[in-house]
Amino acid sequence: MPTEPPSTRTPPPSPPPAATPGILSRLKHLLIGPPKSVEEAGLFHRLSLIPFLAWVGLGADGLSSSAYGPEEAYRALGEHTYLALGLAAMMALTVFLISRAYSRIIEQFPFGGGGYVVATKLLGPRAGLISGAALLVDYGLTITVSIAAAGDALFSFLPSGWLGAKLGVEVILILWLTVLNIRGAKESVLTLLPIFLVFLITHVIVIGYGILGHVPELPNTIASAKAGYSQGLGTLGAGGLVLLFVHAYSLGGGTYTGIEAVSNGLPIMREPRVPTAQRTMLYMAVSLAFTASGLLLCYLLWHVAHEPGKTLNAVLVERLTADLPFGRVFLVLTLISEGALLVVAAQAGFLDGPRVLANMAIDSWVPHRFSSLSDRLTTHYGIILMGLASLVALFYTRGSVSHLVVMYSINVFLTFSLSMMGMLRFWAGARGRPDRKRRLALFAAGLALCATILVMTVLEKFLEGGWVTLLVTGLLVLACTWIHRHYRKASETMAKLYAELDQLPLREDSPKPLDPKQPTAVVLVGAYNGLGIHTVLNIFRAFPGFYQNLIFVSVGVIDSGEFKGEQAVADLNARTEEMLRQYLRLAAGLGIPATYRFALGIDPVEEAEKLCLEIAREFPRSTFFAGKMIFERERWYQRILHNETALAIQKRLQWAGKTMVTMPVRLREA
Repeated sequence: MPTEPPSTRTPPPSPPPAATPGILSRLKHLLIGPPKSVEEAGLFHRLSLIPFLAWVGLGADGLSSSAYGPEEAYRALGEHTYLALGLAAMMALTVFLISRAYSRIIEQFPFGGGGYVVATKLLGPRAGLISGAALLVDYGLTITVSIAAAGDALFSFLPSGWLGAKLGVEVILILWLTVLNIRGAKESVLTLLPIFLVFLITHVIVIGYGILGHVPELPNTIASAKAGYSQGLGTLGAGGLVLLFVHAYSLGGGTYTGIEAVSNGLPIMREPRVPTAQRTMLYMAVSLAFTASGLLLCYLLWHVAHEPGKTLNAVLVERLTADLPFGRVFLVLTLISEGALLVVAAQAGFLDGPRVLANMAIDSWVPHRFSSLSDRLTTHYGIILMGLASLVALFYTRGSVSHLVVMYSINVFLTFSLSMMGMLRFWAGARGRPDRKRRLALFAAGLALCATILVMTVLEKFLEGGWVTLLVTGLLVLACTWIHRHYRKASETMAKLYAELDQLPLREDSPKPLDPKQPTAVVLVGAYNGLGIHTVLNIFRAFPGFYQNLIFVSVGVIDSGEFKGEQAVADLNARTEEMLRQYLRLAAGLGIPATYRFALGIDPVEEAEKLCLEIAREFPRSTFFAGKMIFERERWYQRILHNETALAIQKRLQWAGKTMVTMPVRLREA
């Protein structure tokens, strides 16, 4: 056996000078920022969010829903606006109940308790797939409904002749947010922080003045509500009033849609993550309950009614400020802050949508490339996909918030229901825990509420856009099932190959030391498996007696599954090195002198190219090899599902004047 080097990542002498970035690279860095190194000290601490910033980036989705959730519920009451008192109380209760439940989910899943993870772990992979597909559609619609509602708010105080430009402005906002999020989560949150604060201050003033300014009239309001209730009993009956109330309550379901974003966003929270996330959840619950319920009460107290081209919030603020100095200025500031916060709320779709997509990629439900990170350490493929999906939804609905809220709420409460069901099942089996009964009651109540809103929304709004959400989600589930089946068959085929090759007869004597002057085979490997072993053996079958040295090269890829802290990077480093030692043992058994080189990074092509060029300078008679799966019948989708890393590295090395050979491993259709 050869002596294993203590470290093989020290670059050989005389590295080439770094190339001056071209104009396209400089433009890219200007737009999305310079690259970040995964091994940079303190990187994870600087990229993570404290509770307040997490509240801005993730809680803004929930808080901003007060711009459309209460309005949809209030308008559903029709002339029976007196029910708004009970509706406001139920909204606040629901916010605190769901938030409390998700705080407990955070405890159970401290590395990210989103609906996909909860359903997968507690209800099984199929339930997880349904939850994940629902979340992907939901986060795309989160961006769309937030931007569409922002457009409604901003154009409420502009001349009606400008409405034709609303859709174009919304498209520009989505494109801007896509670029902003490729820069990174913390940068985007800090950029939008002032908007969040202005919204908070203006809406506290609106709600506070709207309620306190009508305190003397509260007895009359309560008396009017009692009279309206008595009249409603006479015309609709008790059953009719209950159905009307439940109908309005379910249509206000958009109010609660941002709650899950906090539990799903734990990986970007500052350590200790669980207390940080729970404090963020508390901030969001208090602010959302106050804003949503407060606006409902203000609608009732100020007798707000719908006016064409204006949101109810715009009508409310107009009435509040009609006789006040600088009232128009305050109106414009309030509506701009509301529209701007809705833009901030779209962050939840860009922050959590790609994260769900990455988790599903790791589990092989979607193409594996969705788990990779950009040089800004963001899941850039997922961000781009979320942006494109939101644009499609925007054009389909023409920016209609009422249409979007229905499509949006269905999948939100499907995910909520699955999460509550999973936790209920978990605590039902957790016998002997002192807090078991309280947790069972909490999740049973949460399941009842979420399932009620889900069923009512589907039944009442199926023909008004609900069918589109169910159809798209169902098609996505089918596509994910097919992708998973393809990966499973390919994996089974490779496992059979590994089982056959792992029983090779190997030599016991130790090989000679490496000689840099001798022909050297440099083998790029990603794991110790049938593909790598097959590649090594094929080299010596194709070129018997020619190569006298073996060098194994690998890149430990930092994807979204690994990007969870410094310790995770250290663990990946150790796993990569141990895998390469297995190849050293294989080379020793073949009687070939061998060593290895490896690096960690987010782009395997770029890192592998650097390592190969360094080796070529140290071992001038090197030839580079990589294994590549080829299928009996090449299909277009195989290039999407299976990365083309080997071919990409081959092109780069050939451009540098080096020889690289891809060794095929034949697979039948998978």
